[in-house]
Amino acid sequence: MNRPGIPRRPFRDGVELSILGLGGMTFLGMTQKGVDALVEEAAAGGVNYFDVAPFYGEGEAERKLGRALLGRRERVFLACKTLERSAAGAREELARSLRRLKTDHFDLYQFHSVTGMEEVEEIFAPGGAMEAFAEAQRRGVIRYIGFSAHSVEAALALLDRHPFDSILFPVNYICYARGDFGPQVVEKAARQGVARLAIKAMAHGPWRRSDERRYPNCWYRPIDDPALARKALRFTLSEGVTALIPPGDEGLFRLALGMAPELEPLSVAEREELLAATRGLRPLMRRRSR
Repeated sequence: MNRPGIPRRPFRDGVELSILGLGGMTFLGMTQKGVDALVEEAAAGGVNYFDVAPFYGEGEAERKLGRALLGRRERVFLACKTLERSAAGAREELARSLRRLKTDHFDLYQFHSVTGMEEVEEIFAPGGAMEAFAEAQRRGVIRYIGFSAHSVEAALALLDRHPFDSILFPVNYICYARGDFGPQVVEKAARQGVARLAIKAMAHGPWRRSDERRYPNCWYRPIDDPALARKALRFTLSEGVTALIPPGDEGLFRLALGMAPELEPLSVAEREELLAATRGLRPLMRRRSR
């Protein structure tokens, strides 16, 4: 049963996603019993969007999520990714991910973490991974095609090269205000009718030497203060995204899940105040100088 009040937003073709997704990085280091319980809790709370990749624990996350989704696969929107840039590599990794996740299709399959123009060219070159994606889509093995990126330039170039169904991109208030990173990508995707999915909403910045690294699955310093986390999540959801994925930590996911029913959009004044409060902060990502 869905928890009343957790919103869902349009993705494409009448498909609606919960505004909060559960990311596979969360499962690293957890027992299978713990993953089963977390997936059950998420589904009971209204979450229908699950995202995973073979890169997470060299298949650990895929295997654990595949077992946890037994009996509920057709009721969820399952997204997966590949770091492969060749058609042959993408075909092989897609087949392996399908086996690990005990499914015959993905609702969304994505190019994972595109970081530069060289990778963009590889993907679209003869024998590039786009050939495997298009072939799999024709066969019904994947329904939608998307990409994730950690580069403004690469994301904009990908949007120019193909009518993607979705983009998975950092949408973070500190990166917006102090790194000029994100708004131009979100705006272009919106103009083109590409669904926007968000990561890094709860990123505070890079780890500092003095930090106690209490979140082993997070390569960045996450926001764990509830009041600030609420503002950060509200900011990201105010930017026209369909859904966001919290950091890969069980406790941080539960923090976001508990807030999800009441994450109202920021007012103009609240948004300006939050962005102004970033003065002096170091963003996790910056746009490269042109």
